Amino acid sequence: MSSSGLLFVVSAPSGTGKTTVVEQLVKIVPTLELSRSYTSRAPRANEKDGVDYNFVSRQEFEDRIARGDFLEHADVFGNYYGTGKAETEARLATGRDLILVIDVQGARQVREKRHGVGVFMLPPSFQVLEHRLRNRSQDPEAAIQRRLATARSEVSAVSEYDYVVINDELDRCVAELRGIVLAERARRDRRVDVIAPIVK
Repeated sequence: MSSSGLLFVVSAPSGTGKTTVVEQLVKIVPTLELSRSYTSRAPRANEKDGVDYNFVSRQEFEDRIARGDFLEHADVFGNYYGTGKAETEARLATGRDLILVIDVQGARQVREKRHGVGVFMLPPSFQVLEHRLRNRSQDPEAAIQRRLATARSEVSAVSEYDYVVINDELDRCVAELRGIVLAERARRDRRVDVIAPIVK
């Protein structure tokens, strides 16, 4: 196998369930790790710093942007989110695969800087997406409508990704995403070191 790990980038509209799917995925796929993002937003009641996110102040986030510390970053609904560049490269250098759960604009930044395998996750329908958004939070109507409008814009980027999965049922979606990871690991160009001693 290649000594450097693979980078997987998963994007989806807010409310699609991408984080839940990926959290289940890393539990069943050996040597696949979930990247932990930085954010300037405050932790929610059930979130822990250094576990769910690296929580930093808006000023510290902006200082990190100025230093070029991020592989990608974006302002999402008024809060910054970003992926640490040095941490990402260090983890990939160990040979372990890494999966980023980031939005469309962040994924575009990653593609400009390095190769990654892109997966776009869709809800079964916009009606289901709206139902999920309304049930998961106490957001005001204006915020829900803004998220839905953003979702409609984001799905137009689906052609920029290598794979598409539909999150209509959790276990099936996790299994499909697992298949993508395993298929990418088995690509001939990623197994040069294994092939060479056998095929002479």
